[in-house]
Amino acid sequence: MPKSRYIKLDTINLKSHPEFNEKWVQDRIAEDPSILGLGELILKDKERLQPSAGRLDFLMQEPESNRRYEVEIQLGKTNESHIIRTIEYWDIERKRFPQYDHCAVIVAEDITSRFLNVISLFNGMIPIIAIQMSALKFEDNIALSFTTVLDELTLGFDEDEQVEPTDRSYWEKRGTKQTIALADKMLDMVHTFAPELEFKYNKFHIGLAQKGKPNNFVVFYPKKSFFRAEIRIKPSSDIQKMLDNAGLEFDYYKPDRRYRIRLNKDDIAGNVELLTKLLKISYEN
Repeated sequence: MPKSRYIKLDTINLKSHPEFNEKWVQDRIAEDPSILGLGELILKDKERLQPSAGRLDFLMQEPESNRRYEVEIQLGKTNESHIIRTIEYWDIERKRFPQYDHCAVIVAEDITSRFLNVISLFNGMIPIIAIQMSALKFEDNIALSFTTVLDELTLGFDEDEQVEPTDRSYWEKRGTKQTIALADKMLDMVHTFAPELEFKYNKFHIGLAQKGKPNNFVVFYPKKSFFRAEIRIKPSSDIQKMLDNAGLEFDYYKPDRRYRIRLNKDDIAGNVELLTKLLKISYEN
């Protein structure tokens, strides 16, 4: 087997390049939206006309999800108009289609620290992601590299927040003894790699704790008619394929970064190995 060798790549300035222009970049992204690093996305629209506001470069959506991304491309340095335009298009789309969960995405060759600071001011109030794009050349080959320099602010549980405690009987009334028993089965899986963890009963969910300190890499929602486990884990096509092949009903909620899996007794009994694997990955990360 031949040894790998070091190769120096030259960086191309796309803004001043006569051939590899913005249209060329848009075509590459349209061919394979996954190169943006946002997961396996579906291209819903390109150069989408906005009422009295120009055209949105890309509208993308996560498959089998209500998550949409309003993506704007900028060659060279990002600037004030690029930020304003991106946020304006995001705002128009979320008002036109409120049934979807929307996120603004800025893509530029050069996102300076000044503009990164400006963009970060909106994060939390406006879901926004900033991606720096690089064009790399080796001999006659051109490659595009995309690096997320500002990710969307992750929402979730404040591990140190004083939430209203409850007990098992509270959840047996809110759910049923049968759905609480499903949470017990999931805790048994957790105990195979973290035996010290125990339930922490709160008003809105059942979490986990270690010596009284919350560790909510997974939370449980026992209901009257169903049971849901929400596992915090980075999304991947491999995990989605495993869940699909298992026939499980699930979606991915990016703000909390959790797979939300709806389960019944047979689902849990037939997928102990898979569910234990996902729980362990989440716990270790």
